[in-house]
Amino acid sequence: MTCPTTPARRGAFSPRPGAAPLPRMVLAQARMETRLLLRNGEQLVLAVVVPLIVLVGGITAARHVGLTFSHSPVDTLTPGVLALAVLSTSFTSLAIATGFERRYGVLKRLGSSPLPRSGLLAGKVGALLVVEVLQFVVIGAVAGLLGWSPAVSAPGLLGVLACVLVGTAAFASLGLLVAGALRAEATLAAANLIYLLLLAGGAVVFPTDSYGPAGRALALLPSGALGSGMRTALLTGGFAVGPLLVLAAWTVLGTLLTVRTFRWE
Repeated sequence: MTCPTTPARRGAFSPRPGAAPLPRMVLAQARMETRLLLRNGEQLVLAVVVPLIVLVGGITAARHVGLTFSHSPVDTLTPGVLALAVLSTSFTSLAIATGFERRYGVLKRLGSSPLPRSGLLAGKVGALLVVEVLQFVVIGAVAGLLGWSPAVSAPGLLGVLACVLVGTAAFASLGLLVAGALRAEATLAAANLIYLLLLAGGAVVFPTDSYGPAGRALALLPSGALGSGMRTALLTGGFAVGPLLVLAAWTVLGTLLTVRTFRWE
């Protein structure tokens, strides 16, 4: 005697082979990348502690040394420190993490998974944006306690969003360029050295006019363009087209070079 099988019963254990939809895979990859970034103490120091030290130290130095800006020191330096946070996460942290993932064969294995390589990179960028939001919350809160009063306007907020997105894309492409072309140890040294050089002389924290005649050249660097764009948005409430074009040009250049030179193993 056989028992009839209902349609619902038949479908309860039907296998569904195949990969998950691409958006779901990218979201899962972004969540994993975010957890890895937040668990790394060294990356957290680079992402949060160093920008906060630069912010507090810069404001203190401006008051004691007598540095003068067109706005108050906290209003002038905070946009640059936010730009520095984007630089530290989307360039230095990404380059170092990706370099060691190449060394240990992680990228090679992920590249052969159902997640396409473009989805893997999209997941990494998504994780960067999540971490940058957390950085902005922490840095903004500390700056607010120090008296920060940004110029809030619709063009300014749109300018901040555009600078963060395009700046993240630019520095991420350059970070992947370094990580894909050098060995892990060389990537670690190069990423930290470039970070320190841009912090000290890349016009990211201080305005370009603080560097005298060299300011015009520094404005063409991705660090100078990102800092200028953030200052325009948060100091005057404007939308900086020129710096965004510079960042877009660096994004295109970095992406093309990365595609040609990046090695997955």
